[in-house]
Amino acid sequence: MLAGFQNVTFEFGARAIVEEATWHIQPGERIGLIGYNGTGKSTLLKLLVGEYQPSAGTVERSRTTSIGYLHQDLLSFDTNDSILQVALGAFERVLQLEKEIEEIGKELERTGDEKTLHEYTDRLHELETLGGYNIHHKTEEVLQGLGFSNTELQKPYKQFSGGWRMRVLLAKMILQQPDLLLLDEPTNHLDLPSIEWLEKYLLHYQGSVVIVSHDKYFLNRMVTKIVEVYQQQLHIYTGNYDYYEKEKAIRIEMQQKAYENQQDYIRQNERLIERFRAKASKAAMAQSLMKKLDKLDRIEDAELVRPNIRINFRVDKTPGRVLVELHNVSKAFGENVIIENSSVEIDRGDKIALIGANGKGKSTLLRIIAGVESFTNGERKWGHNVEESFYAQHQLEALNVNNTIIDEMKECGSQMTELELRGLLGCFLFSGDDSDKKIKILSGGEKARVALAKTIVSKANFLMLDEPTNHLDMHSCDLLIEALNKYEGSIILVSHDRYFVAKTANKIWEIVDHQIKEFKGGYEEWVAWKERMAKAEAERKKSEAGNQKPESKSPKSGQNSSSTATEKRKIEATAPASDIRPPVPINKEFKKELQKQQRLFQQLEEKIAGLKSEQQKLEAALSDPAVYSDKTKFLEAETAYKKASAELVSLNSDYEKAFEKIVELEEKAAG
Repeated sequence: MLAGFQNVTFEFGARAIVEEATWHIQPGERIGLIGYNGTGKSTLLKLLVGEYQPSAGTVERSRTTSIGYLHQDLLSFDTNDSILQVALGAFERVLQLEKEIEEIGKELERTGDEKTLHEYTDRLHELETLGGYNIHHKTEEVLQGLGFSNTELQKPYKQFSGGWRMRVLLAKMILQQPDLLLLDEPTNHLDLPSIEWLEKYLLHYQGSVVIVSHDKYFLNRMVTKIVEVYQQQLHIYTGNYDYYEKEKAIRIEMQQKAYENQQDYIRQNERLIERFRAKASKAAMAQSLMKKLDKLDRIEDAELVRPNIRINFRVDKTPGRVLVELHNVSKAFGENVIIENSSVEIDRGDKIALIGANGKGKSTLLRIIAGVESFTNGERKWGHNVEESFYAQHQLEALNVNNTIIDEMKECGSQMTELELRGLLGCFLFSGDDSDKKIKILSGGEKARVALAKTIVSKANFLMLDEPTNHLDMHSCDLLIEALNKYEGSIILVSHDRYFVAKTANKIWEIVDHQIKEFKGGYEEWVAWKERMAKAEAERKKSEAGNQKPESKSPKSGQNSSSTATEKRKIEATAPASDIRPPVPINKEFKKELQKQQRLFQQLEEKIAGLKSEQQKLEAALSDPAVYSDKTKFLEAETAYKKASAELVSLNSDYEKAFEKIVELEEKAAG
């Protein structure tokens, strides 16, 4: 065990965060720590590293365990050093050795002493053992993976904003390779490419990782265990986030049934006590029943304690078919070109996600569409009957700091009652008397939630949302997703939360080579399409490389010219269809190949159907209490499920290849 809790109770004043909680972190585990906002996830991490002490119980840490802890408070660190130097701070011993080697080298040059020579070679050996010759390469690789360009590596740390500083500190931490890595909302500061890079890196990380995150995609790909903070208890689930959701539903159902059965038992006994209490001959029996009920270990009601209010939009006007048009719009900041002569339109019913790496100009484009950002040339045309509402971080400045939250909401002109407004604020994590707080005392995250609630409550038929989920917990995100799916208006949003994008968008926009590229489909379809395009591009390059052979000399007299003809046919077969379309004779060999591919296609189809059926049975087994309560059975079922899933991926790939081959052969036959 690396670290953990043994019967830990921790309280802030009169409020208990956890009571008698036990949790052991084992080597190699990847754990997602989840819970509603305010339940104490970050507090638990501080308990693990010793920043807080428990009220009761013990926090256990192995003496040899090294812990890395990434959290918001680290942003108070400042320095004039370059970001490369800051990240290189992960290799303290290597940097110390480099200084010592330099000093001992000078001493050796001066004296030529044999003892000094031994010291010098010992230091060099230790440097090599620690991989000291690779630290610059490793550090640059990690920083680039987290989104920094080569030119930025030498820039001073203090020139970067909070989000970018956090990336540098994350780079330093993962380069230190602690036995236990604690990450508090690491994806909040990352764009999509950086999140994907971090996923791949952490999947092969040798130590254990505990992640606090509201990014379901990240948790699903990353973790093998979920620890939920709920009602002052820690509930542990062996699996990813999807498994946790299914398992929790089963546990709640079972607990609810047990609770209802116990309540029936209690009511029956209470009726007997009431009936027998007055009779002298039965008084002893009544006393016995009362003692039995007093000793009963009461089962809690399993009803979920969380906001269940739904967010409802009110749209007053129906806009025309086109809401916004951009014609040949260009925008640049000095030499940094964002878009150039780009044209696009947003139609009624569009729910567009604008995605991509940071620095590509997503938020700038959103502001151009909203009409709050100027552009170099081109035209922006607003449609008929469009009533817009724009949410972005800068909207926080528009809040009246002297208002209470509820007063600020009342000024939106939504015609909602105060009770309805308070209910809506509950979805944005302002419960009870929180609604009566003054705007001026709120944190940045709380102000952002008020601004988002104001955007949602407006009667707009066109919403523009810039990172709307940044300050919401998972349940609030789910409520917002549900509301946006029911929303009758149009949306364009910028978000790095892949789950949120996948559940809300029906179109994807991406800025590529200063042009807005549109994909008509959801996020998962877009990802699959990108993968296909990347694969096709790789095959094309491979094909081109294969064709770039030294020019062959003309055949010598008497040489069989059929080999030259064969080579020509090979080149023609690999050339792009647009370059050459040779006639293909429909002969026996051709028909034979087509029939072979059709048989293969049918066999793969049958195998996939069988494997899917097996996968469903294994899924049912994994959710069976008899299986998941038995560790051996569960591990067997889980291993079989993973094997079946991997085989299914492989078969689907073969299936697609066979299908493409058949289409290719049929097209040749038709040509």
